[in-house]
Amino acid sequence: MLDKYFKLQEHKTSVGVEIAAGLTTFLTMAYILVVNPSILSSAGMPQGAVFTATALSVVIATALMGLYANMPFALAPGMGVNAFFTFVVVMGKGYTWNEALTAVFFSGILFLLLSVTGFREALVDSIPSGLKSAIGVAIGLMIASIGLKNAGIIKLGAVFLELGEIKTGTSLVALIGIVVTGIFMALRVKGGMLIGIALTAVIGIFIIDPATGTPVTNYARLAADGPFSMPPSLTPTFFAFSFEASRILTLDFLIIVFTLLFVDVFDSLGTFVGVLTRIGTNIDQYNRRIPKALLTDAIGTIAGACLGTSTVTTYVESSAGVAVGGRTGLTALVTGIAFAAALFFSNVFMIVPAAATTAALVIVGMFLAAASVKIDFDDFATGISAVLTILVTTLTWSISDGLIFGWLSFVLIKLLSGKMKDLNAITMIIAVIFLLKVVFL
Repeated sequence: MLDKYFKLQEHKTSVGVEIAAGLTTFLTMAYILVVNPSILSSAGMPQGAVFTATALSVVIATALMGLYANMPFALAPGMGVNAFFTFVVVMGKGYTWNEALTAVFFSGILFLLLSVTGFREALVDSIPSGLKSAIGVAIGLMIASIGLKNAGIIKLGAVFLELGEIKTGTSLVALIGIVVTGIFMALRVKGGMLIGIALTAVIGIFIIDPATGTPVTNYARLAADGPFSMPPSLTPTFFAFSFEASRILTLDFLIIVFTLLFVDVFDSLGTFVGVLTRIGTNIDQYNRRIPKALLTDAIGTIAGACLGTSTVTTYVESSAGVAVGGRTGLTALVTGIAFAAALFFSNVFMIVPAAATTAALVIVGMFLAAASVKIDFDDFATGISAVLTILVTTLTWSISDGLIFGWLSFVLIKLLSGKMKDLNAITMIIAVIFLLKVVFL
C-alpha cells in the first residue's frame, strides 16, 4: 500500500530508506522544539503552549506535505522569522504577540491565494538556471555553518567569525561526530548518517561540557523524570488573534504582513529549488509538484498561527533526509510522526545535543555545494549573481536576502550589458518587487 501511494519503486527508494530519511530529518531539526518556544516566550507568549503549538504545526504541515504533495520536505516555524516576530514586531514596534499572530495569519492567507493562481508556476519557471544551482550551494553552506555555529566550532568574534573552543565539550563531540559519521558515509553504510547521530549522542554522555559542568548529552532529566510526559496545554495561544481595527488597519501593520509573506514565499521556494538539486534525477516530476508544496506551506503558516506560533516554512534540514535517500512524501510523513511522538516523549528526544547533528548538517552542506559545478561562470551575469547569492545567504543565514541580491545583480547586469532578451516579464516584475523591498522594507 505504501509503495503504491507514495510510488516508491518509481522513485527508486524503499520503506526502510524513507523511514531512515524521515528520522534523520527529524533529528536535525528537533532543536526547534526547544529554540522556538524560547524565542517566542521573549515576546510574552506562554512557553509551554508554544512548545505544543510548535510540535503540532510541524505534524500538520509536514504530514500534509507528505500525503498531499508527496515531497520529502519537513516544515516548522522558521528560524529568523521567529526572531523578527519577537524582536522587531513585538519588542521593536510595540505590537502585542496576539497582533503579531494576526499578521502571521493574514500573511498565510495571502500566500494561500497566491498558491491557487497561475503565478506560482510562473514564479518557479522565472528563476534563472544559474541561480537555481547557486541557491543549492548557498543552502548547503548555510546549513553547514549553522551546524558548526550551534556546536561552538565557530563563533562571532570581535571583528568577524572565529574558531570557538574546539578542544573540549560540545565542539569536541561535534568534531568526533563529523569523523565518525564521515566514516560511515565513506563506507556507504545504509542509514550511516542516522547511525552517526545516535553514536555521537552516546559519545556525548562521556564528555563533560566545561561551560555547564554536565555531560554534553545530558541524560539527567531523562533519568529523573522518565521518558514520558504529557504536552502542555495549548489553550493560552489557540486562536489568540487580535482584530482591533485601529491596530491592524494601518500601513505599518500591512508592511509587516507583506514582509512575513515575502520571507515565507521565497525562503520556501529557495529551499525547494536548492534541495531538489541534490536529487539529480527525475527533477521534472518534482518541479510539477512544487505548486502543491507551496500550497502546503501556506496552509502550514495558517495552521501555525491558529495554534499559536510564528510563520511555518519549509526547512532546509529536509536536505539531511534527502541525502540519506528520502525521495517521497513517506519521508515527510515519518518526520511528522516523530514530532507527534516528541509531544509525549520530549525527555527522550531532547537529550540529543546539537553536537550530535552537526555532522549531518556539514555532510549535507557538502552534498548541496556540489551544485556549484552546474554554474556557468563564463557568463558574468550568472557568475556574479551566483557568488552574491551564496555569500549573502551564508553570511546572513537568510535565503530570501541571498536570492534578492543574486536576482537583482543578474537582472541589472543583463540589462546594462544589452542582453535583455535573456530576461522574461516575470523575472523583471520580481526584480522590481525585490528592489522595492530593499528600498522601503
